[in-house]
Amino acid sequence: MAGLKERRINIVRVLHPTQPPMENALLVGVEKKGARNTWPLDDSLAELAQLARTAGAEVVGTLSQRLDRLTAAYLLGKGKLEELTSLKRELGYDLVIFDEELSPTQQRNIERVLQVKVIDRTALILDIFAKRARTHEGRLQVELAQHEYLLPRLAGRWPHLERLGGGIGTRGPGETQLESDRRLIKHKIQRLKKDIEEVRKQRAMYRRRRSRLGMPVVALVGYTNAGKSTLLNTLSNAEVFVEDKLFSTLDPVTRRLSLPNNQEVLLTDTVGFIQKLPPTLVAAFRATLEELDEADLLLHVVDITQKNAAEQSQTVDDLLDALNLGAKPRIIAINKIDLLTEDSELIDRYSEQFGSDSEMVLISAAKGWGLDRMLQLIADTLGKEKASHISKEQLG
Repeated sequence: MAGLKERRINIVRVLHPTQPPMENALLVGVEKKGARNTWPLDDSLAELAQLARTAGAEVVGTLSQRLDRLTAAYLLGKGKLEELTSLKRELGYDLVIFDEELSPTQQRNIERVLQVKVIDRTALILDIFAKRARTHEGRLQVELAQHEYLLPRLAGRWPHLERLGGGIGTRGPGETQLESDRRLIKHKIQRLKKDIEEVRKQRAMYRRRRSRLGMPVVALVGYTNAGKSTLLNTLSNAEVFVEDKLFSTLDPVTRRLSLPNNQEVLLTDTVGFIQKLPPTLVAAFRATLEELDEADLLLHVVDITQKNAAEQSQTVDDLLDALNLGAKPRIIAINKIDLLTEDSELIDRYSEQFGSDSEMVLISAAKGWGLDRMLQLIADTLGKEKASHISKEQLG
């Protein structure tokens, strides 16, 4: 082959990204006039923006409307829906997130008009939970909530059937497929509930063994991102993942802790609360939330740097009441005082907002400030509860 010129072939390697592109999200909030709203609409939308960023979206704008009554077809009024359509050209969004839970019909109708993906707050929280769940138990609970949310929305997954308009030509394989999917999801829900029931039984056995040891349980509760995991890490070197995002940790963690009187307790961190927590999640996480029911004391961690700290605290109180835990002994730990710019007597300033029935202590979980006093308060409160319990038994 002498005399032939050597040919060089340059191979160009093209790298393809493995992660999906970031979605541009427009947030929509709707408030019914005269309705009892614990949170101002703007604050609720600001929190929705945090949730969207936690899920990996880029927030490109917000839209809000106050209505005398919510519309059954689109939730929004006709004028706002037209404004939403025009903003698509201006902002280039490819995802719309509603702060209120949408009915399956509303979701499908809005998607038809906008021709983009439309989700609600519930779907967004479920997506974050799916990303954050690390244990088998956590994944089971999230998967159950996702399937129960998806079941009534299955029809929207078959747009080719909807375009045919029903009747002649729509019977047969397509309809069979839809019903088949429904049966599959119902079967999956039954299996997940069975698996979670096994988890509940295992947790109950663990709690009985724990009870025989006579070791009190202190459960950390609070709004998401209030600093519960940081507090657990500081007190027990638990090495729980911590990030300045909503729901940075999801799965419950329990560690042994010694109090100043040398009494040992179990400190349990549970899932953080949030306003408008989807009922499907509350039901799915029943096995985890039962840890709160078994607790001897609740340590309610409040992020005092939030401008709506009082509303967040009230949300936690309301959810505890809904779980029949409102009467549990409680200590309020006002956290992140190291980030405050002013020196003032916070107990006097915030006692009216957070209620005077519970003991309060100022702490910084990150800096370790006030933790000795908090631990002493836990020991004193548990001692009082034990003495009260003994007195009741003697009287009985």
